[in-house]
Amino acid sequence: MNKNELIAEIAERADLTKAKAAEAADAFIAAVEEALSSGDEVRLVGFGTFSVAQRKATEGRNPRTGAVIKIAASKQPKFKAGKQLKDAVNSGKKKKKAA
Repeated sequence: MNKNELIAEIAERADLTKAKAAEAADAFIAAVEEALSSGDEVRLVGFGTFSVAQRKATEGRNPRTGAVIKIAASKQPKFKAGKQLKDAVNSGKKKKKAA
């Protein structure tokens, strides 16, 4: 599912126009980005947790030349699925759409 398909699904399930659903999806993404950028995490009980992990500086090798290269330390966004999401994925069942 891509972003446009997600927006269409949100619009249908929440009885919104696609424009309003797109605004809601963009607002959610912006809020998560802002929280992670400031070092916070976003917990959605049952769904999962968005957080930031520190990655240490390391040395790697250029596969073509074999030369040693330095890989800088960085922050990586991370997502850990919650129990409800894991159960839904493992059961293979789809939830019914809201009427």
